[in-house]
Amino acid sequence: MNEILAVATITILAVISPGPDFAMVTRQSYTYGIKTGLLCALGIAIGVQVHVFYTIFGITLIIMSSSTLFLAVKLMGVFYLVYIGVNSFTNKTKIAINSTTTQLISNFSAFKTGFLTNALNPKTMFFVVSVYSQVIQAGNPTWLNLGYGVFISFVHLIWFSLIALFFASPSIRNKVLSYQAVMDKTIGALLVLLGISLLFFNIN
Repeated sequence: MNEILAVATITILAVISPGPDFAMVTRQSYTYGIKTGLLCALGIAIGVQVHVFYTIFGITLIIMSSSTLFLAVKLMGVFYLVYIGVNSFTNKTKIAINSTTTQLISNFSAFKTGFLTNALNPKTMFFVVSVYSQVIQAGNPTWLNLGYGVFISFVHLIWFSLIALFFASPSIRNKVLSYQAVMDKTIGALLVLLGISLLFFNIN
């Protein structure tokens, strides 16, 4: 029971901490609407499973023990966040206030955005490794470890779905869209800074 409470507490605190996932879901939601925001949240939750599977089957430890592989993972994360951030910062497409448009990109693109944001984030990888190595007992059966992974993804899904629903709600969305240029540039700059910060993230 202590193990379950520890995993739950650490996961919730980690998930609600602002980061790339939060910025991405926020922008997708006020820009494209509820459906896109929720698909982005789902992508994030599924992205967590990449780190879970890597960790359970030992692949993450191999990546973290190789400076070359870990650098490659970091650079992919940096490139993706900076790329998305620059696109947001330089966005010229304006969404009309009170617009009923809720799907300007494909469902797959919405899901992919969330998935890649999380799956390419080495900080999430390190968080998952820390939970499994510091909190979860080494002798647990595989099914239980996979169950913890499902729980971690579920918490991500619930939290970021709430974020999506909040920023895509008509009143909030219209208010944000009235300052769309500022919001796009702010989130774009934030994503670029978060991406660059990954360069200084080490496992030591």
